[in-house]
Amino acid sequence: MQPRTAALVGVAGGAGTTRIAVETAAALARDGASVGVFDAAFATQGLAQYVDGRIDTDATSLLVDPEADLAAARHGLAPDAPGEVAAYPAFAPFARIAEAKAPSAAERLESRLAALAETHDYVLVDAPPVAANQAVAAVTSAERVAAVVPPGDRGVDSLQRARGRLADVGSGFDLAVANRVAEAPPDADHAIPEHAETGIPGEPAALAGDSAFTASVAALAEALFDTELAVEIEADSLLDTARQTLS
Repeated sequence: MQPRTAALVGVAGGAGTTRIAVETAAALARDGASVGVFDAAFATQGLAQYVDGRIDTDATSLLVDPEADLAAARHGLAPDAPGEVAAYPAFAPFARIAEAKAPSAAERLESRLAALAETHDYVLVDAPPVAANQAVAAVTSAERVAAVVPPGDRGVDSLQRARGRLADVGSGFDLAVANRVAEAPPDADHAIPEHAETGIPGEPAALAGDSAFTASVAALAEALFDTELAVEIEADSLLDTARQTLS
């Protein structure tokens, strides 16, 4: 059966997991899919930076309160896309973040992912390093798990520690994605080059770009969900190359 949920796990702080989650969702939405992005990185709350307007019900609310409405936490990020990118950001005070990290709240993540999978074609979880209950819940509940690795020795060392932690909880990485590098190091399956726009983009680059960055993100989306995107990317040779590295 084709996987429909995936956790993107930063193996270290600053790996760029939120950007990769949003861009991967955008590549799928460019192909007409509806994609939900759930923010489990409560400490950084990076997904909230992509959202315009007020955030009342957030991702932590969905885990703390079983009666909280999924629709109330939903924020569209790509209104002009052929498909949909729906963000479920974390934006909460410290007290609710602490509640959302409790074992009982983290256990609710599995049912919330199942509900999101009924609403969207695909669901991505922006997960922090595996050192908190909600991160463990994300990697054990999602059908696919990908490590997002920052450049340099720090990334390689962090990836090895993360592999050990996942083994301790009976899980593992299906893919290791080296972020902001031209070529994947030996321990990684795929590389995503740095985009010229390094801040929060006005809209995800993968919605319309035809650069090596977009081709690499599209190939990652295909590998995560065992699909093939019918997107028009001028750099077709780049997309083919990116696909080959994941085959």
